[in-house]
Amino acid sequence: MYSDNRLPQWRSLLFVPATSDRFIESAVRQLADALLIDLEDSVAPEQKEVARTRVGDIADRFKRYGYDVVVRVNRPWRLLVRDLEASVCQSVNAVTLPKVPDVGHVRAVSEILSDLEAAAGMAIGLTRIIAMVEDAEGLENMARIATADQRLCGIIVGAEDLAVSMRMAVDEDGLYVPNVLAVAAARRAGIIPIGFVGSVADFADADAFRARIRRARRLGFDAAFCIHPRQVAIVNEEFSPSMDEVHHAKLLIDEYERSRENGKAAFRYKDRMVDLPVVEQARRVLAQNEVVKAMDRRHLSGRNKPA
Repeated sequence: MYSDNRLPQWRSLLFVPATSDRFIESAVRQLADALLIDLEDSVAPEQKEVARTRVGDIADRFKRYGYDVVVRVNRPWRLLVRDLEASVCQSVNAVTLPKVPDVGHVRAVSEILSDLEAAAGMAIGLTRIIAMVEDAEGLENMARIATADQRLCGIIVGAEDLAVSMRMAVDEDGLYVPNVLAVAAARRAGIIPIGFVGSVADFADADAFRARIRRARRLGFDAAFCIHPRQVAIVNEEFSPSMDEVHHAKLLIDEYERSRENGKAAFRYKDRMVDLPVVEQARRVLAQNEVVKAMDRRHLSGRNKPA
């Protein structure tokens, strides 16, 4: 039995290279919902072992500041197992698995995690999994990957690696369908759809990035990875209900309650016909607004804590 199947509440997950003291120092000043300690692409091959030995201390520090902590591990099994051994601890909420090809890969990792948790005296299932779909095989199996194991809490399309595998450009034409399929797979599985249509590496143009995140929310995404601190505020803002949205939702629900008292299941509101699905959308806006306020309070509290 897994200890807790509730989903984390994330909008922004900021990458932090495990070998960079400068980025580690900067990370604890950001308002990301989770800090993602990277052992993969941002760490040179000759630094993998050093990076691995630092995970526990970095995770403990991030946790003391009130962040959720995620670790991105490497894909080759000889590295992956060592990364998992270094990552399983009370301070780490989840591991991100790159280049997930199929259900069997997720289940094998989950079995290793259970062994490591048991050896550490931890509750089984404490360490969640985010699956990265980054090649043609993973894309074909994405819906099944999303339901592979109860540890799964999120799924994301890795744009750059997928483009290499598919021999396509890293642009909206090629990435639109994989990302929509990721949202569908996540919603069917009840996990978090993470991402947007585009490359995470494109961060220099803030306006273009904001437009990309705004579109991602319209497509059904809940969160995004960030590779630069300047992306965090944009992601948090765009994945949060605006004041206008909250105000509109409250008025619509009030009108719905009055209409229901009069025996009407559908009604006209601001030149639009409203029925139950529209009301459910409004309720979700209000529920998400409460989640966002709780996360922001946690950020403010965490920043006042000592390192």
